[in-house]
Amino acid sequence: MYVYMHKTVLDNDLRDMLTRYAEQYETASFIVGDPSWWMHQVEGDLNREATAFVASVLSYGSRSQFMPKIGWILERAKGDVDSWLRKGDYESDFMAGCGKSFYRLYSYDRMHGFFDAYRKLLETNGSLGCYVMKNAHDGLSAVEALCEYFSRCGVSVVVPKDATSACKRVCMFLRWMVRSGSPVDLGLWKDIVDRRTLIMPMDTHVVSQAMRLGLLQSRCASMNAARRLTDVMAEVFPEDPLRGDFALFGYGVMGEKEC
Repeated sequence: MYVYMHKTVLDNDLRDMLTRYAEQYETASFIVGDPSWWMHQVEGDLNREATAFVASVLSYGSRSQFMPKIGWILERAKGDVDSWLRKGDYESDFMAGCGKSFYRLYSYDRMHGFFDAYRKLLETNGSLGCYVMKNAHDGLSAVEALCEYFSRCGVSVVVPKDATSACKRVCMFLRWMVRSGSPVDLGLWKDIVDRRTLIMPMDTHVVSQAMRLGLLQSRCASMNAARRLTDVMAEVFPEDPLRGDFALFGYGVMGEKEC
């Protein structure tokens, strides 16, 4: 069950608005231009899982810059990122020791280290989902388990070193994997993590929207703040708090015109 950290009383108009935006924006059209688009372009559950995780770690900065980088990896992998990783085919595309930038802070060498760590995880556990199932019992511990593993492998720039920060990209990836019955999210891990325990993916844009609505009082994008915002969304969507992610997206698109 979802455990509340904080309780916020929302008025009915705000509840109705969030519900309306969630219904309006959690549609297949949301995927267009979103990094979740890539996992819908490949076949096979393991391949979708691997594609989604690789897409998530690259999803920061400008979409116009990181979307082509994700596409380039899928092209090199011939649409099968899972096999590309397991066979070590990434080694010819991301040379160890190459300091040239692949995307922003990620050099080819750093990406090589990330793929090495991911490959070892697959060899040891079978899949990322199996690793999470062995090492986590809810949304927060799933974030912690993923951060801890990659930090231990020395690639904490690509994946956050711990769950002190909001870990937006990890939380977004977990939303993709866990939530079922959605035209956007895959639900491959619906039996591994309870969707009621997922944590809102939070970045500075989400913080700004939440503050405009009075849902948060601080601009700090920390894990504690992400959990506070999740608590608020759980009051509106008790069985599925991360519907609130789509609600805030909708507010960002349209809500300010109504306020």
